Parts: sequence; C-alpha cells; structure tokens
Amino acid sequence: MTDGIVPAVEAPPARILELFRELGELKRIRSAGRDGSIADRLFVAAWSALCGGRPVSEAWRATVTAALAATRLGDIDRGVLGTLGLPAADAQSIFDRATEEAAEEVDPGLRAMLRNAPPAEATGTVPPFVALLARQPRAGVTCPGRPRLLLEPPENHAEHCLMVAVYGVLLCPVYGARPEIVFLAALAHHLHNALIPDSGFAGEVLLGEHLEPAFARATEMALAELPPDLAEQTREARAILPDAGTPEGRAFHAADTLDRVLQIEQHLRAGKASMSYVLNDMALVHEGPVKSFQDRLLAAVGLSA
Repeated sequence: MTDGIVPAVEAPPARILELFRELGELKRIRSAGRDGSIADRLFVAAWSALCGGRPVSEAWRATVTAALAATRLGDIDRGVLGTLGLPAADAQSIFDRATEEAAEEVDPGLRAMLRNAPPAEATGTVPPFVALLARQPRAGVTCPGRPRLLLEPPENHAEHCLMVAVYGVLLCPVYGARPEIVFLAALAHHLHNALIPDSGFAGEVLLGEHLEPAFARATEMALAELPPDLAEQTREARAILPDAGTPEGRAFHAADTLDRVLQIEQHLRAGKASMSYVLNDMALVHEGPVKSFQDRLLAAVGLSA
C-alpha cells in the first residue's frame, strides 16, 4: 500500500477538535475508589469485552458511547447512579442525554449506531499487556539531537490507545472507513510498549535496523496472550498501521496524529489560561445564593478579573 492516492477528503472539519479536546480530558479525570483515569478503565473494559467474546462491533459502540457520556458526566456512570438508588430507566435517560449532547458534532449515521449501545464494563480477565500499557508512560516530545520535552503528568499507553480508538471511530465517516477495523487496530497499535519502554523518536532512531524486529517480537509476545481467534483478528486489523493508503489507515493516522498533538496542546493551553477566562467565561464562582458575597470577597482581596 502507498499514500499516493489523494483521498476525497483530506481532513475532518476543524470544529470536531472541540469534541476531541473534551474527550482527551478523560485521560486526566479520576475519582475515589477507582484505579486510573476514565480512559484507563475504558481501555481495560474494551479488552475485557473482546477477550470475553463480545464482537468488535459491540465493543466499539460501548466504548465510544461511554466516552462521549463521560465528557459530560465525568465518572458518574450507570453503576454510580444505581448505587444512589436511581431507577434503571432514569439512569439510562441521564446517560442517553449526556451522550446526545456530547455527540452534536458526530456524523448523524454514526450517532444513530451509538444509540442503545451496551455498557462498557470490565466483566472478565484481561491479558497482562493491558495492565503493563497502563503503567507505561509515553515518552513526551523527543527529537534526535535535542533535549526531551516532558510535560507532567505524562499520559500512559493505555490512555493514548483508547483515545486514538475513540477518535478513529468518530473519524470513520469522514474517510469512509470501517469502525471495527480502526477501533481494534488503534487499541492494539502500541502492543510492543507493554515490553519496550517508550524512548520516543530519538530512541527509535538510535535503535536503527534493530527497531522493527524488536517491535515485531514484542508485539507477537503480547498477541500470544489473546485468545487465538482474537489474536488473528487483531493482526489483520493492524495491517492498516504502516501507511495511509486505505480509508481505515487514514482514519487511524488522523486519530493518532490529532491525539499526539492535542495531548501537548492541553498542557500549553492550561498554562496560558487567564484569571479573566476562569472567572468570567468558565464561571468558576458561579451563580448561587452567596454569589454576591463571593464577588465582593474576591474584589476586596484583589482576585477579581
């Protein structure tokens, strides 16, 4: 395959970036009593479902729907609402409203496919590589001959793979790609990093001719942990990874590129936020019975904007 054919559509509309930025924050949302970020746990749930025999077509719908809802509800999921005593129908209604609100920019046909998706739950065991990827930090920004730029806290490979899978599915209508292939390839595109620490571009250049054989061996070691049928399905999906010569390859590489850049943008954007934006645009001190007192307090101590 080559990248010589110019696709009918080169890129998604720029307005989709706002949704992608919101989804990217799932790498950083955590809550008491749960390990890891929301993105971490969706990665575990996806592999748990696949290893338990759930079809990829159900796994991607469950994962993407849960990710969209989490942009509005954070870590309040069906389980939390059930624990609070909400009837199942009411909890589902809240979940559906959150998903629909978040999915405003999603292709209408894809949005219809996401309705009535099964829950994204880790219902069984997962292969060891899943936990290793969740503990393996990403390298940050590296370039041969230049010092590493590492922004804390670093994301991990589970979070990155999950987000590329979600972005990739959402981009499938743009490129005419098959969601099942893009989702599975994205979930599995860093299997080698379960064994090989991420040294970034600079380290990969130094590995030279040993890079590809090392990555291939580490990938096969991870694939060996999967049920045989799923391992073969994953190998076939990963065939899209080397280039952007297919609709699926374009959807994957667009998602991978956007996640890598938006991850860095998140750090830079937070560093440039002003007090005026936080207080006025984001309503940090929002309307309520003590709002006038709070405003007077901030003005008196010099923190108003």
